[in-house]
Amino acid sequence: MAENSKIAIVTGAGTGVGKAISRALLQAGFTVVLAGRRKDVLIATEQEIVTRGASSLSVPTDVTDASSVAALFARTKDAFGRLDLLVNNAGINTPSIPLEDLSWEQWRSVVDTNLTGAFLCTQEAFRLMKSQTPRGGRIINNGSVSAYAPRPHSAPYTATKHAITGLTKSTSLDGRAFDIACGQIDIGNAATEMTARMMSGVLQADGSVAAEPTIDAQHVAEAVVYMAGLPLTANVQNITVMATKMPFIGRG
Repeated sequence: MAENSKIAIVTGAGTGVGKAISRALLQAGFTVVLAGRRKDVLIATEQEIVTRGASSLSVPTDVTDASSVAALFARTKDAFGRLDLLVNNAGINTPSIPLEDLSWEQWRSVVDTNLTGAFLCTQEAFRLMKSQTPRGGRIINNGSVSAYAPRPHSAPYTATKHAITGLTKSTSLDGRAFDIACGQIDIGNAATEMTARMMSGVLQADGSVAAEPTIDAQHVAEAVVYMAGLPLTANVQNITVMATKMPFIGRG
């Protein structure tokens, strides 16, 4: 670990936006703990993005499992002694199918990953950030344009992303007394495996199917680095980073 390096945990770090955020934080001088379900993917990502002089740790983690989350934070504390930044990025979606055709298992898996996982990680971050010296830290939640405006056939994802906004606000309020800042980044059409279908066409509110523009996930990562670099006396509460021409303004 580089001297005076800040310690960050990024969930869902193996692919997509999480990978881009992890790379950008490393380049900004953070020591990054990469958390994700698949060990092989984490190791491959770590080998790809960690350059000479940077410090990292890969910890296979299931954010839906409280014991797995606790182990992630214990490993971080044991290795580095503290935590300065948590990026709650892990998330999944369901196929675009009518609400009434969703299975209980599909609903539960999205809620457990997107919402409960973020809560469990936030809870562990609070415990560590409140007790460490210097006290405090920052939490950044990955929301979505879907935190404001739903797509058709997206009830589980939209419900969890609306809930993330509530969790962000509660975290901000409850963290004030302990120098814990919390903000939310809402992302619109970052180009990842999860959004690959945007290029070929996705269902619109009027029933049509249309291709949508995307942006490089690096732009999202740069915004996270800006948020993470602020002193704890300042906070970006909400920021939206999106493709300029995506159908969000006026959506629905």
